[in-house]
Amino acid sequence: MNEKTVSRLRRARKSRARMKAAEAVRLTVHRTPRHIYAQVLNAAGDKVLAAASTLDKSLRDGATGNQAAAAEVGKLIAQRAKDAGVTQVAFDRSGFRYHGRVKSLAEAARENGLEF
Repeated sequence: MNEKTVSRLRRARKSRARMKAAEAVRLTVHRTPRHIYAQVLNAAGDKVLAAASTLDKSLRDGATGNQAAAAEVGKLIAQRAKDAGVTQVAFDRSGFRYHGRVKSLAEAARENGLEF
């Protein structure tokens, strides 16, 4: 792994330790240059309660690596989390900066009913 990835994973580990201590349900985000993925995990982190990504059939039509696509994933993950009975989550940005696509996904999830 390169130095950037190691630093990102170190940042992610620190924030995940705080979320684990708080026993919070997590909304995790992973971003690649082409796609963005979101999952809602239970407090123990061993079960996926809801998932959405730009790989979903409904979102694959247009561009998948931009802020608009990330916002659509945010709406979809909020909808699926509410269907699973989850409204309160902790936002796990996986060490990525809260900027651009990560921020768009988070804001769309908030607007559609998730609280964090």
